[in-house]
Amino acid sequence: MSDTPFSTLHRRGFMTTALAAAGGVATGLWGQPALAANTPATQKVLKVGVTSGPHEQVFEAVKKVAERDYGLKIEIVSFSDYVMPNAALDAGDLDANSFQHGPFLQAAIRARGYKLHGVGRTWVGPISLFSKKYQSLDQLPQGAQISLPNDPANGGRVLLLLAKGGLIKLKPGIDPLQGVFASQDDIIENPRNFQFVELESPLLVRSLDDVHAAAINADYAYKAGLNPVRDSLLTESGDSPYVCLIAVQAKNKDVPWLPQLVAAYRTQEVKDFIVKEFDGVVIPSW
Repeated sequence: MSDTPFSTLHRRGFMTTALAAAGGVATGLWGQPALAANTPATQKVLKVGVTSGPHEQVFEAVKKVAERDYGLKIEIVSFSDYVMPNAALDAGDLDANSFQHGPFLQAAIRARGYKLHGVGRTWVGPISLFSKKYQSLDQLPQGAQISLPNDPANGGRVLLLLAKGGLIKLKPGIDPLQGVFASQDDIIENPRNFQFVELESPLLVRSLDDVHAAAINADYAYKAGLNPVRDSLLTESGDSPYVCLIAVQAKNKDVPWLPQLVAAYRTQEVKDFIVKEFDGVVIPSW
């Protein structure tokens, strides 16, 4: 776990958020019903943790919807890694966070004993394989070094992507929605003898200078000017199980402001912003 003090983290100022029911609310595994418009669920300032990049930018767009339709007040708290947002939420320093997909949340709960709950489906940020040296998968040489995230959820996600692309074969039974993540021990065929280098996610872009290819999450790719559709050798499709969500402490899963927060996110206005702003780097889930 990062030992960066929470007090040193960058904070965005207060945002008055109004959360509209237009555009629908989440359904399925992390679904919540919406409350009536113009019915403030709380007068407190809700601290919502995000990672810098697309997650933070989308929440800035949500602010416009929020101020117009509901009376919720939100303070955005920006993080530069994937560890601290859950640590801060579990500690009670945040009311919610929005930066991770469901398998990552489940992995964090199991690894660290967090009492957290995921709700809503926001967007998919496809993880993609990039290279500075090669233009296609066929050009990757025997023994190529491929860097990938060192956390179980995203590292396993990359192995599933490579298997789908026909580069490796995994043993049966891998199911990220059930918390069963692929690891290098699950590779049963690796005909081109690829070598996998596990790194912290923020380091993957920089590793492109040293490896043959790197698997990079959408937010870090976006900040580096990489587009999965235009620049990648291989990328996930929009039906990926790794859809992002909003998380809260488990004890707060029934608070009245939570379905309002989900409803605000899943409006047509926010969807249009995502499509226009990110040009395929981020895919709305509604």
